[in-house]
Amino acid sequence: TLLYGYGGFEVSQVPYYSGTVGSAWVSRGGVFVSANIRGGGEFGPKWHEAAVREKHQTNFDDFIAVAEDLIARKITSPDHLGIMGGSQGGLLVGGAFVQRPELFKAVACQVPLLDMKRYNKLLAGNSWMAEYGNPDTDDWEYIRTWSPYHNLRKDRDYPKVFFTTSTRDDRVHPGHARKMVARMLDMGKPVYYYENTEGGHAAAANQNQRAYMWALDYAYLWKMLQ
Repeated sequence: TLLYGYGGFEVSQVPYYSGTVGSAWVSRGGVFVSANIRGGGEFGPKWHEAAVREKHQTNFDDFIAVAEDLIARKITSPDHLGIMGGSQGGLLVGGAFVQRPELFKAVACQVPLLDMKRYNKLLAGNSWMAEYGNPDTDDWEYIRTWSPYHNLRKDRDYPKVFFTTSTRDDRVHPGHARKMVARMLDMGKPVYYYENTEGGHAAAANQNQRAYMWALDYAYLWKMLQ
């Protein structure tokens, strides 16, 4: 089972057709779940406002609750549950696996925000403080409780995460993924990592690169979850 989420900036995750998900996952027998968690816009502005700034932990709580429900209903199990998200969704899955590593066997963390102490100093990060708060103020007291980079612990076992990013990402700096990988490796935690040298925030400059990137993601998911 692959659980996907975004949950930010009032962006709604509504039912949609995806040839990639269909051919690479569903047609091969995989279950795909899209989580309508607070922070998104699925149920109006208040749904978004319920997970901003000091309430952002709600974003992780909702996503984790969906994962727990999938397990409780025996749709999947921790050994067969993977999560995927990019950008804000990368922050989401990054925080989820750090907080509840025992729930997940695979994590596809794409062009993620992870170091929330410095996010506002990197590229477009300064424009997102209405969503997350300002880490240079007292807001850091709540941000530090869920910033994935700052909550890694050497004494915990984590899934073997696959991080992807782009050298030329002009929105979320690749330093987020690089630092997270370096810290996990320093702690002796194995990870997979792929950085494309082109492509901006989409991490792919053309269709060939896009196909290659998605092939890596789904090959990783099948390897980890079968």
